[in-house]
Amino acid sequence: MFIELLAAGAEAPQNKFGFWEALNQGGVIAYSIFTVLVIMSVGSFYILITKLLEQNKIMRQYKGVRTTFWRAPTLKEGAAKLEKNSAWRQLVDDGLSAESTHGQMTDSMEAHDWLHGSLARSEASINAKLNGGLPFLATVGATAPFVGLLGTVIGIYRALINIGLAGSASIDKVAGPVGEALIMTAIGLLVAVPAVLAYNWLQARNKRISELLSGFSTDILANINSKGAVKPAVAAAPAKAAPAAPAKPAAKA
Repeated sequence: MFIELLAAGAEAPQNKFGFWEALNQGGVIAYSIFTVLVIMSVGSFYILITKLLEQNKIMRQYKGVRTTFWRAPTLKEGAAKLEKNSAWRQLVDDGLSAESTHGQMTDSMEAHDWLHGSLARSEASINAKLNGGLPFLATVGATAPFVGLLGTVIGIYRALINIGLAGSASIDKVAGPVGEALIMTAIGLLVAVPAVLAYNWLQARNKRISELLSGFSTDILANINSKGAVKPAVAAAPAKAAPAAPAKPAAKA
């Protein structure tokens, strides 16, 4: 009797269930959907990391603007203290360039508008660069669940076909396709949620940077129009610690 049970078990088909087995059952369509979701996820994390590093760099450079730039006697000398190709250096350079050409304006109001417009264009270009890549995060957050849902629909459709061919809703006919459907739905959500969170977080940080750029642009405009008389208040430079006085020798008894 024991030998007969072993023989029956050896002859019975062994159904394999798991992630890769479900993808194999789905064929080319399942692998294509999974590949698209992986590309979305990798792209989202790449944008998150690169944009976060870019934002941190700009915020770190802003500390130099507050401590060193406005201590310079002129904007040109202050610009020399800023990092090249930085957002803050770009605003200063564009402001100085606009100042050098505003003499061609016949009206003082036109000159002011020219300076203001030049700084506004420079600020807009910086914000556009900071926002680069964020539409991809928004697209992933909006479409990844539906891409996963497509895999779900296909998996359920295949499960119904297997039921029809088998003539009965046995578990071995529907478990694989249904498992594939659930896996695709879960992957779609796992891709979408981090993308949405990253998009909102980066947007909030970009908004803060935009406010700082706007304030800096206004200060530059005021400084140029006042011929250097108007400057924002800056924090005092940290005082250097005085060297310790040498200890006096002890008096002899």
